[in-house]
Amino acid sequence: MAFGRSSRREAPPEPVTLKILVAGGFGVGKTTLVGAVSEIRPLRTEETLSEAGRPVDDVSGVESKTTTTVAMDFGRITLREDLVLYLFGTPGQDRFWFLWDELAQGALGAVVLADTRRLEDCFAAIDYFERRGIPFAVAVNCFEGVNRFPAESVRAALDLDAEVPLLIGDARERESVKEILVAVVEHALVRADQAREPATT
Repeated sequence: MAFGRSSRREAPPEPVTLKILVAGGFGVGKTTLVGAVSEIRPLRTEETLSEAGRPVDDVSGVESKTTTTVAMDFGRITLREDLVLYLFGTPGQDRFWFLWDELAQGALGAVVLADTRRLEDCFAAIDYFERRGIPFAVAVNCFEGVNRFPAESVRAALDLDAEVPLLIGDARERESVKEILVAVVEHALVRADQAREPATT
Protein backbone atom coordinates (compact mmCIF):
# COMPACT_ATOMS: atom_id res chain seq x y z
CA MET A 1 0.00 0.00 0.00
CA ALA A 2 1.39 3.35 -1.06
CA PHE A 3 1.54 6.06 1.51
CA GLY A 4 0.87 9.60 0.40
CA ARG A 5 2.24 12.76 1.88
CA SER A 6 -0.78 13.14 4.13
CA SER A 7 0.23 10.03 6.07
CA ARG A 8 3.66 11.38 6.94
CA ARG A 9 4.18 12.67 10.42
CA GLU A 10 4.20 16.44 10.41
CA ALA A 11 7.48 18.05 11.33
CA PRO A 12 7.42 19.90 14.66
CA PRO A 13 7.05 23.66 14.32
CA GLU A 14 10.13 25.83 14.46
CA PRO A 15 10.51 27.09 18.03
CA VAL A 16 10.12 30.76 18.82
CA THR A 17 13.45 32.19 19.95
CA LEU A 18 13.59 35.06 22.43
CA LYS A 19 16.51 37.14 23.63
CA ILE A 20 16.87 37.86 27.35
CA LEU A 21 19.57 40.01 28.93
CA VAL A 22 21.06 39.27 32.34
CA ALA A 23 22.35 42.45 33.95
CA GLY A 24 23.44 43.79 37.31
CA GLY A 25 26.48 44.99 39.19
CA PHE A 26 29.98 43.60 39.30
CA GLY A 27 30.17 40.19 40.99
CA VAL A 28 26.40 39.75 41.40
CA GLY A 29 26.27 36.32 39.73
CA LYS A 30 25.41 36.92 36.08
CA THR A 31 27.93 34.43 34.72
CA THR A 32 26.84 31.89 37.34
CA LEU A 33 23.16 32.31 36.38
CA VAL A 34 23.78 31.77 32.67
CA GLY A 35 25.97 28.74 33.38
CA ALA A 36 23.47 27.17 35.79
CA VAL A 37 20.65 27.05 33.28
CA SER A 38 22.26 26.83 29.83
CA GLU A 39 21.75 23.56 27.98
CA ILE A 40 24.82 24.26 25.88
CA ARG A 41 28.30 25.00 27.12
CA PRO A 42 28.04 28.72 27.83
CA LEU A 43 30.26 31.15 25.98
CA ARG A 44 32.18 33.23 28.50
CA THR A 45 34.45 36.22 27.99
CA GLU A 46 36.05 36.32 31.42
CA GLU A 47 39.45 37.74 32.18
CA THR A 48 41.47 37.57 35.38
CA LEU A 49 41.26 40.68 37.54
CA SER A 50 44.56 42.52 37.44
CA GLU A 51 46.32 44.95 39.73
CA ALA A 52 45.86 47.61 37.04
CA GLY A 53 42.10 47.22 37.29
CA ARG A 54 41.85 47.41 41.07
CA PRO A 55 41.36 51.20 41.17
CA VAL A 56 38.23 50.87 38.97
CA ASP A 57 36.89 47.43 39.99
CA ASP A 58 35.25 47.69 43.40
CA VAL A 59 35.51 44.22 44.94
CA SER A 60 34.22 45.17 48.39
CA GLY A 61 31.71 42.51 49.39
CA VAL A 62 33.00 40.12 46.71
CA GLU A 63 36.66 39.95 47.69
CA SER A 64 36.97 36.32 46.55
CA LYS A 65 36.11 37.23 42.94
CA THR A 66 39.13 36.73 40.67
CA THR A 67 37.65 37.14 37.16
CA THR A 68 35.37 39.56 35.35
CA THR A 69 33.25 39.47 32.20
CA VAL A 70 34.68 41.84 29.58
CA ALA A 71 32.15 41.38 26.74
CA MET A 72 29.26 39.02 27.48
CA ASP A 73 28.16 35.58 28.59
CA PHE A 74 25.95 33.57 26.24
CA GLY A 75 23.75 30.56 26.89
CA ARG A 76 20.57 28.89 25.66
CA ILE A 77 17.66 27.18 27.38
CA THR A 78 14.58 25.48 25.93
CA LEU A 79 11.62 26.31 28.16
CA ARG A 80 9.16 24.40 26.00
CA GLU A 81 9.37 22.51 22.72
CA ASP A 82 8.25 25.68 20.96
CA LEU A 83 10.11 28.27 23.05
CA VAL A 84 13.87 28.81 23.28
CA LEU A 85 15.59 31.58 25.22
CA TYR A 86 18.97 32.99 24.29
CA LEU A 87 20.65 34.51 27.33
CA PHE A 88 23.14 37.36 27.12
CA GLY A 89 24.95 38.30 30.30
CA THR A 90 26.15 41.89 30.28
CA PRO A 91 29.46 43.09 31.75
CA GLY A 92 29.04 44.72 35.14
CA GLN A 93 31.70 47.43 35.23
CA ASP A 94 31.08 50.98 34.06
CA ARG A 95 33.91 50.87 31.54
CA PHE A 96 32.19 48.13 29.52
CA TRP A 97 28.74 49.73 29.36
CA PHE A 98 29.31 50.84 25.77
CA LEU A 99 28.51 47.21 24.87
CA TRP A 100 25.04 47.35 26.39
CA ASP A 101 23.32 49.09 23.47
CA GLU A 102 24.40 46.38 21.05
CA LEU A 103 23.47 43.57 23.43
CA ALA A 104 20.05 45.14 24.08
CA GLN A 105 19.02 45.20 20.42
CA GLY A 106 16.11 42.82 19.86
CA ALA A 107 15.84 41.82 23.53
CA LEU A 108 12.38 40.79 24.72
CA GLY A 109 13.26 41.54 28.33
CA ALA A 110 15.90 41.43 31.02
CA VAL A 111 16.80 40.07 34.43
CA VAL A 112 18.44 42.54 36.81
CA LEU A 113 20.36 40.56 39.43
CA ALA A 114 20.67 42.25 42.82
CA ASP A 115 22.94 41.62 45.80
CA THR A 116 21.58 43.07 49.05
CA ARG A 117 25.14 43.80 50.22
CA ARG A 118 25.61 46.12 47.23
CA LEU A 119 22.07 47.01 46.26
CA GLU A 120 23.08 50.33 44.74
CA ASP A 121 25.07 48.46 42.07
CA CYS A 122 21.89 47.48 40.22
CA PHE A 123 20.45 51.03 40.02
CA ALA A 124 22.22 51.72 36.72
CA ALA A 125 20.78 48.57 35.08
CA ILE A 126 17.26 49.36 36.31
CA ASP A 127 17.56 52.90 34.99
CA TYR A 128 18.89 51.64 31.66
CA PHE A 129 15.93 49.33 31.02
CA GLU A 130 13.36 51.81 32.29
CA ARG A 131 14.63 54.56 29.97
CA ARG A 132 14.57 52.23 26.96
CA GLY A 133 11.22 50.66 27.73
CA ILE A 134 12.65 47.13 27.99
CA PRO A 135 10.58 44.96 30.36
CA PHE A 136 12.61 43.57 33.24
CA ALA A 137 12.36 41.65 36.48
CA VAL A 138 14.60 42.05 39.51
CA ALA A 139 16.00 38.87 41.05
CA VAL A 140 17.72 39.04 44.44
CA ASN A 141 20.57 36.53 44.37
CA CYS A 142 20.80 34.88 47.79
CA PHE A 143 24.45 34.52 48.76
CA GLU A 144 25.41 32.24 51.65
CA GLY A 145 25.87 34.00 54.97
CA VAL A 146 24.14 37.19 53.82
CA ASN A 147 21.17 38.64 55.66
CA ARG A 148 17.83 38.02 53.94
CA PHE A 149 15.35 40.87 53.54
CA PRO A 150 11.63 40.73 52.74
CA ALA A 151 10.84 41.25 49.07
CA GLU A 152 8.80 44.34 49.80
CA SER A 153 11.72 45.93 51.66
CA VAL A 154 13.96 45.38 48.63
CA ARG A 155 11.23 46.72 46.31
CA ALA A 156 10.97 49.89 48.40
CA ALA A 157 14.76 50.32 48.53
CA LEU A 158 14.96 50.05 44.73
CA ASP A 159 11.85 52.23 44.23
CA LEU A 160 10.41 49.69 41.78
CA ASP A 161 7.07 50.18 40.08
CA ALA A 162 4.40 47.81 41.37
CA GLU A 163 4.19 45.86 38.10
CA VAL A 164 7.91 45.01 37.98
CA PRO A 165 8.36 41.39 39.14
CA LEU A 166 10.66 40.96 42.13
CA LEU A 167 11.90 37.47 42.92
CA ILE A 168 14.20 35.92 45.49
CA GLY A 169 16.39 33.21 43.98
CA ASP A 170 19.72 31.45 43.73
CA ALA A 171 21.77 31.97 40.57
CA ARG A 172 23.43 28.57 41.13
CA GLU A 173 20.19 26.57 41.06
CA ARG A 174 18.73 25.64 37.66
CA GLU A 175 15.09 25.49 38.79
CA SER A 176 15.38 28.82 40.60
CA VAL A 177 16.82 30.45 37.48
CA LYS A 178 14.07 28.94 35.30
CA GLU A 179 11.43 30.50 37.55
CA ILE A 180 13.13 33.87 37.17
CA LEU A 181 13.28 33.55 33.38
CA VAL A 182 9.65 32.49 33.12
CA ALA A 183 8.66 35.54 35.18
CA VAL A 184 10.58 37.82 32.80
CA VAL A 185 8.97 36.29 29.70
CA GLU A 186 5.46 36.47 31.18
CA HIS A 187 5.99 40.09 32.25
CA ALA A 188 7.32 41.04 28.80
CA LEU A 189 4.37 39.38 27.04
CA VAL A 190 1.88 41.21 29.27
CA ARG A 191 3.65 44.49 28.47
CA ALA A 192 3.50 43.67 24.74
CA ASP A 193 -0.23 42.92 24.95
CA GLN A 194 -0.85 46.19 26.77
CA ALA A 195 1.06 48.10 24.11
CA ARG A 196 -1.13 46.56 21.38
CA GLU A 197 -4.40 47.43 23.11
CA PRO A 198 -6.13 50.42 21.49
CA ALA A 199 -6.16 53.50 23.64
CA THR A 200 -9.54 54.17 25.22
CA THR A 201 -11.07 57.57 24.54
